[in-house]
Amino acid sequence: MGFADQRFNVNLSILFTELPLLERPAAAAAAGFTAVELWWPWIDSPTPERSATDALKKAIEGADVQLTGLNFYAGRLPGPDRGALSVPGEESERFRANIDVAADLAQSLGCTALNALYGNRVEGVDPAEQDALALDNLVLAARAADRIGAILLIEALNKPESPLYPLVSAPAAVEVVDKVNAASGLGNARFLMDLYHLSMNGEDLPSVIERYAARTGHVQIADNPGRGAPGTGSLPLEDLLDQLGKAGYDGWVGLEYKPGDRPSAEAFAWLPAGARAAR
Repeated sequence: MGFADQRFNVNLSILFTELPLLERPAAAAAAGFTAVELWWPWIDSPTPERSATDALKKAIEGADVQLTGLNFYAGRLPGPDRGALSVPGEESERFRANIDVAADLAQSLGCTALNALYGNRVEGVDPAEQDALALDNLVLAARAADRIGAILLIEALNKPESPLYPLVSAPAAVEVVDKVNAASGLGNARFLMDLYHLSMNGEDLPSVIERYAARTGHVQIADNPGRGAPGTGSLPLEDLLDQLGKAGYDGWVGLEYKPGDRPSAEAFAWLPAGARAAR
């Protein structure tokens, strides 16, 4: 096995960002990829004009790439925010306003995975209040995902880079997955296993894979240290992905790494061109 046996997609919110949003799908296609994923592209608007979503849909379809994952509105990302759904007041309302917008965009492009970032802890607000709000909003998101035949992803981030984010371990994220599935009765919430974030938290990655591969709906990778391409750090990513495959995971692996001081198109030398198209 190895990298050539995986199904990779390119995250267009961290790679090809030297280009305007609407040019990125074609750039990924030119690099040999046939699948892409995105954070919510309009950080200032959970409900962008229809012309904006139509233009993105046209760019993705025109590049002949498949959108395989989309984030719900998550505030300023990249930036200080780490989601909106557990933040009381305006941000939570913006998340709710975004739910059907994101689901409808995903459905129009055949995307079947929606990622809901939990949100930072807020000073002066009881964490239990935030968690109750989060569960309510995640159930709404799970219902919207179910409406379009999609799964809802819950992601663990890393504490060094996201010190106010409460889900900074695989068990913490999977606990929320279980709560959402119990509350919604739908069973469509899954764990997003980001190997970079988990490694930054010092977790035992082979153990995480052994425990949670069956609960995982999506995988993302970057090397550590540095969050660069595979081979720029010390993570045995090829071995870890092999272990995931042997454990039964056959879904997408999102390339969510920084290209470094070079154009994104030059950041894929680790992956043979023939292995970039989805199989």
